Amino acid sequence: MAYEDLLALAVEVAADAAELVRRRRVGGVEVAATKTSPTDIVTEVDRAAERLIYERLTTARPGDGFVGEEGASAEQDTDVRWVVDPIDGTVNFLYGIPAYAVSIAAAVDGRSVAGVVLNVATGEQFTATLGGGAFLDGAPLRLGTAGSPPPLSQQLVGTGFNYVHDVRMLQVAAVSALLAEVRDVRRIGSAALDLCYVASGRFDAFVEEGLHLWDMAAGGLVATEAGAVLSRRDGVGGNDCYLCAPADAFEEFADLVGRCGFLASRTAGAARE
Repeated sequence: MAYEDLLALAVEVAADAAELVRRRRVGGVEVAATKTSPTDIVTEVDRAAERLIYERLTTARPGDGFVGEEGASAEQDTDVRWVVDPIDGTVNFLYGIPAYAVSIAAAVDGRSVAGVVLNVATGEQFTATLGGGAFLDGAPLRLGTAGSPPPLSQQLVGTGFNYVHDVRMLQVAAVSALLAEVRDVRRIGSAALDLCYVASGRFDAFVEEGLHLWDMAAGGLVATEAGAVLSRRDGVGGNDCYLCAPADAFEEFADLVGRCGFLASRTAGAARE
């Protein structure tokens, strides 16, 4: 199986889905439904984009599996399953904040082998294949080429907040502790882009509890192919907590995350890959 062929299909379909999202953003957007809480929203554009992606991928590759954030699914009769978030950053999309992306990944045996994260608003395209490296608009991304990582006190950390109130409050406390240890914290509103920002050096690290497979399938591959470590731990709110940082800075960041209260306990610092 050629991972580059899977990537080429993902890139083509992501571009078409992004064009649909871009057109439908003109004139405003309305909330169609909520999910885990009143603030966890879905729009009709999310659903339309997922339908487009589903139809294009299953037509091009019948028998492949499919799982999408908005519920589209297909049984898997081949080695490949597509993992899709039609708009990662729906709240940003609703408000017109230019940080929302189409995320498409192809996975084999549960491991992403090709992925694209396309920022609809800016046109930036992050891509990666397993063993083939990561790229931003065709330019290679490689962490660790600029010397030693900055000390924690000079690191910019990306994060996000859960839509479940009790979990969110625990995250607020942890982020407050983190702020005392690092340069600053950014909450962009799209985990897929957050991971790509680690890959491109825009963030020094990232931590968030409560992510789903479609949030990370493509962005996580971009990050790891660029030279970052992406690891899953037990979060303080009872969900999986994901940490991402360049390989040469990861252990120090993981220790900081534990000290600040993101994890269920200090002993939860051992990775669960």
